[in-house]
Amino acid sequence: MTATAPSSTATLATQVVNGLLGIKPLWAIAKGQARTMMIKRAERLGIPWRETVQSLEKQDWQASWQRIHNPDLQYPDYYQASFHGYDQGHLCWQAAFEFEVAANAVHSSLYPEAGSQGDAKLRQSYHDVLLAQLPQSPQRILDLHCTVGLSSFTLQSIYPQTQLTGLDFSPYYLAVAAYNGQQRQSSIDWIHALPEATGLAAQGFDLVSAFLLFHEMPQDATRKIFREARRLVKSGGHFTFMDMNPRSQAYLTMPPYVMTLLKSTEPYMDQYFALDIEQELLEAGFDAVSITPNSPRHRTIIAQVQA
Repeated sequence: MTATAPSSTATLATQVVNGLLGIKPLWAIAKGQARTMMIKRAERLGIPWRETVQSLEKQDWQASWQRIHNPDLQYPDYYQASFHGYDQGHLCWQAAFEFEVAANAVHSSLYPEAGSQGDAKLRQSYHDVLLAQLPQSPQRILDLHCTVGLSSFTLQSIYPQTQLTGLDFSPYYLAVAAYNGQQRQSSIDWIHALPEATGLAAQGFDLVSAFLLFHEMPQDATRKIFREARRLVKSGGHFTFMDMNPRSQAYLTMPPYVMTLLKSTEPYMDQYFALDIEQELLEAGFDAVSITPNSPRHRTIIAQVQA
């Protein structure tokens, strides 16, 4: 699938936005405004942002951290970039404590009628596509970017008989995921590893799934993850993921100042938007690829390994 060439006006706007974000004081202002907007939206919707964070901050995380953290893991630079208004990106407790309330706030705009349940509705829209297009229920699933467990718990509810593994590069997310799993009495294995180098056995999964991962990756990392997913998927299995849809009208018509705020929290978004997803998956060794819009701003990709 080849992306439509951007207009000269859009290209100029992108260059201006990127130039502004390259000025540190302006970038800091944009980042702060984006975060403030998100918290205010949560409060308007009745999402208990502060209460949730305060409750998590009171927990003793040391034992969970020790069980999950892989001290031998070495991060490429792109994992240590600033994301979502956090200077330490995904690698800090604040990002982990705020992840669920932030997801509920951000995705509430997708489905105004759903209010604070917009995130749950977005996840369901992804799984509706999988249920319609996957020929049979997977027996073993790897959630390649499980964060604090939301995507893993949704997969478990859709496929209750499956053996599920949640993997993430952030031990902070994983510690909270394990805590959330204990509250739900779920049986999910949590693994601290990089999605492009999982260390897991080849062809070990019927389904490898990733939820909102690739817009946060530079192109070279995305290509490595595609190849790792191909290595992990069994014959007849699938690699599926949901992410931003660069062709949606929401992004094509987004005002430049809003795009500035968005890019201040998503440093690799331009690289993701420029990537030919279908071609890259085929080059990674998958046999067939389908792309289905599943929300006003998102798309579901299903890459198949033929039996």
